[in-house]
Amino acid sequence: RAMKRIDFYILPGNDAGARLTYACRLAAKAWREGHRIYLNCQNQDQAEALDQRLWRFSAASFVPHQLADAGSDAPLLLAWGADAGGQQSLLINLASTVPAFFERFARIAEVVDQDPQTRDALRASYRFYRERGYAPQHLHL
Repeated sequence: RAMKRIDFYILPGNDAGARLTYACRLAAKAWREGHRIYLNCQNQDQAEALDQRLWRFSAASFVPHQLADAGSDAPLLLAWGADAGGQQSLLINLASTVPAFFERFARIAEVVDQDPQTRDALRASYRFYRERGYAPQHLHL
C-alpha cells in the first residue's frame, strides 16, 4: 500500500483554544494548497466551536466549510462520529482516538497540545499508527 504521511503537530502549551486555532490554520493552509479536508472532531460541540472559529480566526484566510450534518460538498468538512464521506485527501484529527476510516486519507494530521489527557490519547494514536507499519513524524511548534 502507498505510504501515508502522518504528522503529529505538537503545540507548546495546553490551551484547548490554541489547539483549535492551529487546526484552523492548518486547514486554511491545506485548502490554499488545493486539498480537500476532513476535520474529525471529538463531538458535535467541538465541531460547532470550530465552525465559529473558522469564520473569525483570520480575516485574510476564509475557508469554505460546512458541518457534516448539512450534507455539503464544501472543501472543508467538520465531522464527528461515523464517517461522513466525501473525497478528501487530508484528515485533521482532533478526536482522542484514530477514526476507523483513517485508511482512506493520503495525509493525516494529529494536533497535540501539552494537556496530559490529550497527550496520553495521542501517544496511543501514535502507537496505533506504528503498529500498522506507518512512520508518523513529530513536528514541534
